Amino acid sequence: MAKRKGLQPEDSARTVLITGANKGIGFETARQLGAAGWVVIIGARRAKAGREAATALSEAGAAASFIELDVASTPSITRAATEFGKSFRKLDVLINNAGIYPDEGRNILSIPREEIAETFQTNTFGALATTQAFLPYLRKAAKPRVINLSSGYGQLDGLSPGVPSYCLSKLTLNGVTLMLSRALQDQGVAVNSMSPGWVRTDMGGPSAPRSVEQGADTAVWLASEAPQELTGKFFEDRREIPW
Repeated sequence: MAKRKGLQPEDSARTVLITGANKGIGFETARQLGAAGWVVIIGARRAKAGREAATALSEAGAAASFIELDVASTPSITRAATEFGKSFRKLDVLINNAGIYPDEGRNILSIPREEIAETFQTNTFGALATTQAFLPYLRKAAKPRVINLSSGYGQLDGLSPGVPSYCLSKLTLNGVTLMLSRALQDQGVAVNSMSPGWVRTDMGGPSAPRSVEQGADTAVWLASEAPQELTGKFFEDRREIPW
């Protein structure tokens, strides 16, 4: 992990780790929080892309660094948490943003179970395992928060048979959010899901109606402005939506 310019581990600046933050909504969330004075850690499985993203934020004046983190790999998550602890004492916010959308040409009638399992490894189990690994640092923060990037496809009335593994992985991620929020409420850790909407990213495609700025807005709000007592809820455009 690159050293932070002018910052030491004991500094009081708020810290945020964003997985899959080398591009898209994750990078835009990092950019906005970095511009607001947060210490931003870019988590990415591809080292070159992650370093380039952190460098771009640093050159724009943010306190940013990169940590190699593949959320589909438990050993990678464990190594990342250990590496994080060498430079930081606490983690104020964890944003589980990393995700895949591999359902092109698939439907619920034909998709192999192995492909569903692969999507779950990143979109669902990855978020849970990353939260578990970084809990010791979250517990040291004054107002710790976990934000899970879900989707309207994860709502019960949004499930599409033509997007099988993605829908099911996000539906289950919402369940993880509820369970974590209940398990951690007495410890003061807020855990919420959010839908960014259909956003113009590599995943969303060029026809999507929403910009990355719009997609990142609720994540930034949940990280920095939302009341700490809000937990175990699902948000879009800063408003609670049904599960």
